[in-house]
Amino acid sequence: MTEVLVYGGTAGGVCAAVAAARAGARVVLLEPGRHLGGMVSGGLGYTDLGDSRVLGGLGREFMLAIAERYGVPPGHYAGPEPHVAESILTGWVEDAGVDVVLEAALTGAQLADDVITSISTTAGDYAAGVYVDASYEGDLMAAAGVPYDVGRESRTQYGESLAGRREFAPGKHQFPSFVSPLTDGGVLPLVHDRPLAEVGAGDGGVMAYGYRVCLTQAPDRIPFEQRPGYDPAEWELARRWFAVLRANGVELSAGDVIGLVPNLPNAKCDGNSIGPLSLSLLDGTNWAYPEADRAQRERIRQRHEDYTRDFLWFMTTDPDVPLPVREGLSAWGLPPDEFTDTGGLPHQLYVREARRLRGEYVLTQHDLLPRPVAQYDSVAMGSYHVDIREMQRTWSVAYEHPDPVASVFNEGYLSVGVAPYQIPYRCIVPRYDDCQNLLVPVCLSASHVAFASVRMEVQYEMLGQAAGIAAAQAVTTARPVQQIDVRRLQEELNAAGAVLAL
Repeated sequence: MTEVLVYGGTAGGVCAAVAAARAGARVVLLEPGRHLGGMVSGGLGYTDLGDSRVLGGLGREFMLAIAERYGVPPGHYAGPEPHVAESILTGWVEDAGVDVVLEAALTGAQLADDVITSISTTAGDYAAGVYVDASYEGDLMAAAGVPYDVGRESRTQYGESLAGRREFAPGKHQFPSFVSPLTDGGVLPLVHDRPLAEVGAGDGGVMAYGYRVCLTQAPDRIPFEQRPGYDPAEWELARRWFAVLRANGVELSAGDVIGLVPNLPNAKCDGNSIGPLSLSLLDGTNWAYPEADRAQRERIRQRHEDYTRDFLWFMTTDPDVPLPVREGLSAWGLPPDEFTDTGGLPHQLYVREARRLRGEYVLTQHDLLPRPVAQYDSVAMGSYHVDIREMQRTWSVAYEHPDPVASVFNEGYLSVGVAPYQIPYRCIVPRYDDCQNLLVPVCLSASHVAFASVRMEVQYEMLGQAAGIAAAQAVTTARPVQQIDVRRLQEELNAAGAVLAL
């Protein structure tokens, strides 16, 4: 039996494990996959920070480690290369004496009197005094029977003006009018024909998932390849989009379909989704993923991998793709020194949102906007804008007379700036009657709107650190996580360089 068990080798999980170990606890870190770092080592090299003043503790320590590794001033690069991120985080757990077990996927949890007594995984059974669920999916939280939410709340649930199903919104992530989604007897591939909730109503929607590809223009780059099973007919929606743009005299470049800024060291690029049809897959599988079992999730993950490889092949080879897009993207390829055991694509699917804890306090839009609310139990700060990526791709009738005209559109995108705000400890602990020895720093207790700001990796790192120190304190004092000395936790965080207020 160990003292603290962290499930999920995300960057937040690594920080939780390291912080608990530095606080003197015996720590086991379980990771379902074969790599540590989650998205930080899995393609999301670019650091989404917001106001740099809020960066502290292990989040800042990671930034300093990047600078030291490359011999540059802190902040010189937007983030590290994926393999360097993994190397840094792996070094941290080794130096801290954390016992790491890879390929340890959760299969169950055992409880007695609202306390987790042990968990079962594909690598065996483990018991601990306190548990930290740092997975992107909240699987340990769910297995323990802790209440959680999936999807968007309605605008009335918390009185949030930004909540619920969004209105149609033009912009760079939206299709122009009159791109038809219809085909004989149904809709095109890559369009999901589900009934729309009313504007402002809640639904089961989560943000789009995808792979954040790492790209390079180096001479030894690996060219994009056609995979077995590639179907050019799946890309008819893209052809219709290009046709409407040509008819309107609009020219696209490669940077209009995927982010191609060499913002990582050694001229590598963190390829983000840009435009209405890009690396984010909007076929409805994202909505199914949070509650899917392991086999279903693997099928969804494989679907995203196939889509990503097909997207890169289509955009660089199909004659219907505008020439500047084909030629521009063909100048890039996969780096030979990244993701060598996963065929050049990241080992981590970008799960932007899944389950969210229903904890002692639910962070909502009102805690962020119009002015941040002071939190007496602040354990970290956030500052990134409310960043809700597309939720679904559907269609509606855009023109009625004399004949109806259908038009495809992406729904859900929203970006609203915020001032730096405090994140309370109560958001990472369940309610007392639900579970007394679990902390949840990634799938924390927040509404969909607030979570869209908190969900950045630097926040996960800092919240993971808070969870790790809190777990160590709960073990040494034999207290439920809801009854630890929060003031002492804050003092320890401050001593470790955390930023709890500005």
